[in-house]
Amino acid sequence: MEGFRRMADGSMVEPIGHLSGLLAVAPNALLRIGSDSQNLGDRTIYTTTVVLRYRANGAHVIHLRAKAHRITDLWSRLWGEVERSLAVAHWLSQEGHLPVHGIDLDLNPDPSVGSHLLYSAAIGLVRARGYEPRTKPELLMATWAANVLCHRRV
Repeated sequence: MEGFRRMADGSMVEPIGHLSGLLAVAPNALLRIGSDSQNLGDRTIYTTTVVLRYRANGAHVIHLRAKAHRITDLWSRLWGEVERSLAVAHWLSQEGHLPVHGIDLDLNPDPSVGSHLLYSAAIGLVRARGYEPRTKPELLMATWAANVLCHRRV
């Protein structure tokens, strides 16, 4: 996968080598993946983040942005977030042999919230693929970072 950038300065990185180097220095850090999206004009912007969370304090974030034709229905747009997070997690764990600790999903179990519609399906798919899902109301560092980067005008 190409096109990953550091959140801190926007510089391009090769994710597997970059994260492997950081994990060599901080082997107890946790890797979490998350995605967010927004509709902007005739496009849907997706941002997927990889967060290396240091156990003592702090985090390192890299991200990948992608554009698609505008996706108007909420279910399909949010499912695209789940698919993108899973694809990056699979790539990092299978190709890069990196320990992905889980996937943060920008979904809410509350039936009054629209993302509730795909909550069970997404949780089931993430678990079936071997990753631990986290959802609201937990602190979701990867989806928070994805939200910030998705809404940043780059």
